[in-house]
Amino acid sequence: MAAATSPDAVPQPRVYFQTPAGADDAEVTGQKQGRVTVKYDRKELRKRLNLEEWIVSQLTDLYDCEEEEVPELEIDVDELLDMPSDEDRAIRVKGLLVDCYKPTNDFVSALLEKVRGMQKLSTPQKKGDV
Repeated sequence: MAAATSPDAVPQPRVYFQTPAGADDAEVTGQKQGRVTVKYDRKELRKRLNLEEWIVSQLTDLYDCEEEEVPELEIDVDELLDMPSDEDRAIRVKGLLVDCYKPTNDFVSALLEKVRGMQKLSTPQKKGDV
């Protein structure tokens, strides 16, 4: 078993805080260290990842090609969630798939069904922000 401080270990990111002006340097011994973490709802992230993987697999079928050959499409789930109706969402997605020669109605319907009920992913706000 390797030691926790092996030379091959990747150092963890750290945040260093400076001593506030006017503070007594004798109070601080060395630099204070803290870790910064951002928390998201893991369940929602997992749903989003599964949706994105499903979209890629569907696009490879629609365009009848390998994943690397799928045209650059930006199907932004948050943008779709911001739209007021499924009709607007369907128009947006069909507009992105305009160069697809296969029928896209089944894909669009399934996508809208999967998007329904999802939450937008937003950056957590600081306690002082409102």
